[in-house]
Amino acid sequence: MTEQIPAPGAFRMDRRTALAATGVAATALTAVACSGYGNTEKAAASTNGVQDKKQDGGTELAKTSEVPVGGGVIKGDTVITQATAGTFAGFSSTCTHLGCKVNEVSDGVIKCPCHGSKFNLDGSVAGGPAPRPLDARAVHVDGDSVVSG
Repeated sequence: MTEQIPAPGAFRMDRRTALAATGVAATALTAVACSGYGNTEKAAASTNGVQDKKQDGGTELAKTSEVPVGGGVIKGDTVITQATAGTFAGFSSTCTHLGCKVNEVSDGVIKCPCHGSKFNLDGSVAGGPAPRPLDARAVHVDGDSVVSG
């Protein structure tokens, strides 16, 4: 058997090196493609027709008309309640038991689906196993909007 000698300037690589190089290239391409993930969604969200920033610099969470008196709504990671007319409060939607997200506000109670914790509209524990109230979030009314901050 005769050994082939590559032509001057030709590049030669064994199979193991070729496979390793292919893996490195695929990983690099994946990293580059994923680095921009979500950026277009954030850009689109800021131009969805709802004003993100209010005059005082806070972010609009909900319209006041969306939050029923004696109830509340969950907007993203914030629970907004209105225990009495015109009195709005904000809380984290993360249950203080094991970190599940509360998913319902009904019958004057904020409910966690994971282990049955219930919270009053002021964020206090109405029924365990949650060991403490929901974390408060600063909200206020700006015109007809409930705004963070």
